[in-house]
Amino acid sequence: MNTTTRPDEAAALASAGATPAGHFDVLIAGAGISGVGGAYHLQQQCPGTRFVVLDAQDGYGGTWRTHRYPGIRSDSDLYTFGYRFKPWLGAPIATAAEILKYMGEVIDDNALAPHIRYRHRIDAASWSGAERRWTLQVTRLDTGERLLFTAGFLWMCQGYYRHTEGYTPEWPGMDQFGGRIVHPQTWPEDIDLAGKRVVVIGSGATAATLVPAIADRCAHVTMLQRSPTYFVTGRNANQLADTLRELDIDPMWIHEIVRRKILFDQAAVARRSFSEPDKLKAELLAGVKAFLGDSVDIERHFTPRYRPWRQRIAFIPDGDLFRAIREGKASMATDEIAQFDAGGIVLKSGDRLDADVVVTATGFHLNVLGDIAFEIDGRPLDFAQTVSWRGTMFTGVPNLAWVFGYFRASWTLRADLIADLVCRLLQTMKARGATVVEPQLRPEDADMPLMPWVDPENFNPGYLMRGLHLLPQQGERMPWRHSQDYWTEKDELPQASLDDGALRFS
Repeated sequence: MNTTTRPDEAAALASAGATPAGHFDVLIAGAGISGVGGAYHLQQQCPGTRFVVLDAQDGYGGTWRTHRYPGIRSDSDLYTFGYRFKPWLGAPIATAAEILKYMGEVIDDNALAPHIRYRHRIDAASWSGAERRWTLQVTRLDTGERLLFTAGFLWMCQGYYRHTEGYTPEWPGMDQFGGRIVHPQTWPEDIDLAGKRVVVIGSGATAATLVPAIADRCAHVTMLQRSPTYFVTGRNANQLADTLRELDIDPMWIHEIVRRKILFDQAAVARRSFSEPDKLKAELLAGVKAFLGDSVDIERHFTPRYRPWRQRIAFIPDGDLFRAIREGKASMATDEIAQFDAGGIVLKSGDRLDADVVVTATGFHLNVLGDIAFEIDGRPLDFAQTVSWRGTMFTGVPNLAWVFGYFRASWTLRADLIADLVCRLLQTMKARGATVVEPQLRPEDADMPLMPWVDPENFNPGYLMRGLHLLPQQGERMPWRHSQDYWTEKDELPQASLDDGALRFS
């Protein structure tokens, strides 16, 4: 769910009048991986709850509907990126089409479709303490109709970036370029790369996916990066899963066993990124060298300046990026852009890259709560001044949970854990006859040091650093920490106390 509506626009919308669209116990914002999962868990764990899911797009899927560039695929394995309740039966790294099919089966198998309303953009959300509910101003994008929804609880599953546009830096001379500049997030359907010289700017998973996907159709494609990132290679298959299938083991058992094995291995890698970063770095670079040998300068093009896991490690299934480079269909350039000119890009080293098409795989615009204009009892919400309760709820913001997934593990792992927590919270409210729950700092927390939502020394991708000032704060101790550590939270969140004074029920 996304919007760029400003508070003054939201006020104008309210004054123009809107049609009431009903009251719900829970309103879920977003029909992506988190929202569909949340709807499933709500239906299973809190039967009888009246809920609705709103999404601005024309169908479910979120990221997997927004991104349509060639080769679009997951950069996490689907045993952990998939839901814990639905076995994944395909290859570990999946295409967008495969992920959408999987999500569609969840919707169909659990009769969730009647609860989901597409082309519904949330423009503003206001909490009334007197009415003890949220009022949401919504625009139907297919008709232009303005609607008012009310809800007892808001479950924000809209993701972490703006779907309407990607992030492209401004470089001198871009207006002089005679070719075409495109961003993967808004990939044009009419673009023809046949015989074209293409430069893909970026070094992350998007660039590493795009380059091999278009290498066969271009005259040549160059991956231009300011600095290298870490890659890990492997077969797009899981030997353990394949063996268990041969033994005719129940698919749900296979899903759980393989999921646990993958998470066990990932935990070991995460620990090693702190305990022996140099050894881990050497192993990752050895994997690249095994494909490229001495044909490419590994030190220059594939050796990052940071330790492993300070940014995501992109998985290269079957080494397809490296094969394209080895076969001469793609090449690497590690440099900074001085300017564009009519025929391409001039680099700060003095070299130039001739190009007909430039693809800016340069990241996202971080959004906060879907860029929705929020008010609490008539006061605009400054989300950056709130303190996170278990990375899910926020001081001064009643009856709202936000899903923000993991950096070093699959997003859906945390979406599932938060779903359990939200459902337990809703059950507790019902049992106590409470209609409001709000995190509050306790007397013993009054002088607690506050820190950014994420420690930049721990994890620092560009989109996060550009938008860190917009995000909530965290405290130095629980329950105010946002650990971003699945291996801790998988034990802590199911046991999280709702009675330690950090939550106020009324």
